[in-house]
Amino acid sequence: MCFFTFSGAKVREGSFHVSHSAVAPIINELNYLRSNHSDVIEAEEEAKNALERAVKNHTQLKEKIEKQKTINDNYQKQVEELQKEQINLQSNLSALEGTCGRCLPGWVLHNSSCYYFSVIESSTIKKNWPDSRADCIRRGADLIVIDNKEEQRFVSDCDENTKSEYYMFGDGFWIGLTDRKSKGTWVWINNVTEVEQRYWVDQQMYLMYDESLYSDRINDYGEIDVEGSGEDCGVAVSSSSNPWKTRFHVSCKHEYRHWICEMTSS
Repeated sequence: MCFFTFSGAKVREGSFHVSHSAVAPIINELNYLRSNHSDVIEAEEEAKNALERAVKNHTQLKEKIEKQKTINDNYQKQVEELQKEQINLQSNLSALEGTCGRCLPGWVLHNSSCYYFSVIESSTIKKNWPDSRADCIRRGADLIVIDNKEEQRFVSDCDENTKSEYYMFGDGFWIGLTDRKSKGTWVWINNVTEVEQRYWVDQQMYLMYDESLYSDRINDYGEIDVEGSGEDCGVAVSSSSNPWKTRFHVSCKHEYRHWICEMTSS
């Protein structure tokens, strides 16, 4: 029994020796890692700082991109404004070319005259006859004088294109025709007496417009008393039923309408 016990002790001692040898490399590795711990911490700090710098650079770059985008948007708006201005200039140039430069911008060339239709500039501004004529004179022109059939048709067609009221007498333009000097004798502003009667709207049509406006001026024959009409001035209006029946007259001072100016083309 003593033999086996002794032998067993030897075996256990040998086993303990082997286990110690196996642990030694691990201990050495642990010591190595401990010695390099500061390097790892330093490397970690460097990596952390590098990340922070990258984030900061990214933020700054993002801000620069946003600023550049704002600058680009402003440039784009400027380009669009310049394009609009170019279109307007081209439009004005086309208008000048269309009238061969013989009329001012916004005026219409017809034969040897230039015409200004106030409704084109503003559909809401209307004036009485004296103020309308003053506006034409301020523009270097005067109220239109219709002195031939072609011009009569031209004005009638333009009136048709600018109609806004559903009834005939709600529209119309002041023309340079009045009987202010002698009632019933219609004279153009160039002192030419109007002798054509066919261009006037039939008297009965005034009653269809608003009989109450003329009830105190109707004679025993159912006609409008021109002599009692006050200072009347001529208006040109479109008539789809008869393009030649386009003129009537209303109060010069108390009616407010659009107007047509005329000047000789250059």
